[in-house]
Amino acid sequence: MKNQIGKKVIVRADRAGVFYGTLTAKEGDEVQLSNARKLHYWDGAAATQQLSTDGVSQPDECRFTVSVEEITIMQVIEINTCTKKSITNIENVKEWKK
Repeated sequence: MKNQIGKKVIVRADRAGVFYGTLTAKEGDEVQLSNARKLHYWDGAAATQQLSTDGVSQPDECRFTVSVEEITIMQVIEINTCTKKSITNIENVKEWKK
């Protein structure tokens, strides 16, 4: 996991959901992300693995929150390193706000 520090990742947590951001620290099942967004809902990707590889094919249907400077996520069960393609795709999905 040390080789993922500093990289853009998709993180799936047990009860908190799915997040995207730069992995800045990992200890046990707890991670810190910077410039992070919660991926509340997505359309056009089957699972987190496809999100990290391809991004989404229906960006206008997605609900990706505003970015926060830093977040700590506990009970992480999956970390996927993102490709350049998925990074560009995810970062171009408009912020979902109410």
